[in-house]
Amino acid sequence: MGSRNPQRFSLGGIGGGARPPRDLVVLLVVLFVTYSLQFFASTAPLVALLRLTPAILQGFVWQIATYPFIGGGPVSVWFLVALLVVYWFGRDVFYGLGRKHFWRLFAWATIGGGLVAVVVYLLQALSGASPFIPFVLMQGQQVVAAVFIAAFATANRRAVIYLFFVLPIEARWFLGIEILLAFLGFLSTHDLPGFLGISAAVGLSYLYVRDGGLGRGLRQTRLRLERWWIEKKLERVRRRRKLRVVKGEGRGEDRGSWVN
Repeated sequence: MGSRNPQRFSLGGIGGGARPPRDLVVLLVVLFVTYSLQFFASTAPLVALLRLTPAILQGFVWQIATYPFIGGGPVSVWFLVALLVVYWFGRDVFYGLGRKHFWRLFAWATIGGGLVAVVVYLLQALSGASPFIPFVLMQGQQVVAAVFIAAFATANRRAVIYLFFVLPIEARWFLGIEILLAFLGFLSTHDLPGFLGISAAVGLSYLYVRDGGLGRGLRQTRLRLERWWIEKKLERVRRRRKLRVVKGEGRGEDRGSWVN
């Protein structure tokens, strides 16, 4: 679904009448099963081994790849709501990106966000910060929902989503709303690694969809840095020699295309 022209969606209508992608259904089942297993004494230790924890610094490196699949949180109906959000947005992301880019986006954003969180936790530990429970803001369904919402909002900037089925908001604002909600979570948990990790996952999702995939995105980033450096050099030359630099027209903003 593109949004080169403004479109309207209610949360119940995202993805239209397309049947649920099998990959997304499997992901939802895995999140639900792992969430349920944490409440049984015999299976809780296994779930804990797969969730992102400080043990990753002690050699449990697989956690950086497994934590998005491990549902977390207390017994609450909000977990089911989170799964519903994952389904609503994930279905549109899957059909918009295709299977290959769907999983590339998933890996790029969740692993990248996880690495940012781990680095922040390590820096805090080295600085002697007060003890706290890290990564609680970005476990399982939380980071997955953030990635899919960010991807949808990037590709469908002008789409209108009815939040809580009542409040109309353009999709592009959901990027900031996600960061704001994560910040509110940080205020209650003091989980700085989790806050910065989920913020990084949102940013990486935005870059992936906007720039057309990981390889192209890295090239685009490099080109932007090179352009910035050249402009700075020209600015210095202009100041020294009092020259007048005429800037060309930039490219228009792409407002509604999934990666090719």
